[in-house]
Amino acid sequence: MAKEIERKFLVRADSWKESVTSQTRMKQAYIAAESDRSVRIRTRNDETAQLTIKFGSGILVRDEFEYQIPHADAVEMMTFANGSVIEKTRHTVDYEGFTWEIDVFGGVYRGLVIAEVEMASEQDNPALPDWLGREVTGDTRYSNQTLATQRPRPELVHAISH
Repeated sequence: MAKEIERKFLVRADSWKESVTSQTRMKQAYIAAESDRSVRIRTRNDETAQLTIKFGSGILVRDEFEYQIPHADAVEMMTFANGSVIEKTRHTVDYEGFTWEIDVFGGVYRGLVIAEVEMASEQDNPALPDWLGREVTGDTRYSNQTLATQRPRPELVHAISH
């Protein structure tokens, strides 16, 4: 079992693009989603896929299990999506000892950019780059699960700089 400990922020500026270390195209869908658990299918660059099961309703910490699965199986499972399939490109940026993941969304959420930083412990205190906007850790409106399973809310895209 692994613990997921992360903070999440809206992104208000593009200066992070100068420091990108990797880029991955992703599609993800939820085939089961409840307030305290989810089953997610994710593909990367139309080549690899994984099944992720998460438990817990904590703001910072959740239990997470991940398994590689055949890409063809993932594509078929996505047809059973609970809601929409999210499309995004994930960029990584290293900043003062932490790796930030910046998700640039496509589709109905085109224009939404969210940065997450995973931490080894709840006591970690990563330095915050100046391109970050408002912290949305714990704001379920910005969780991938909510974005995928709820009615699309384009107004979230316009909340970036506030």
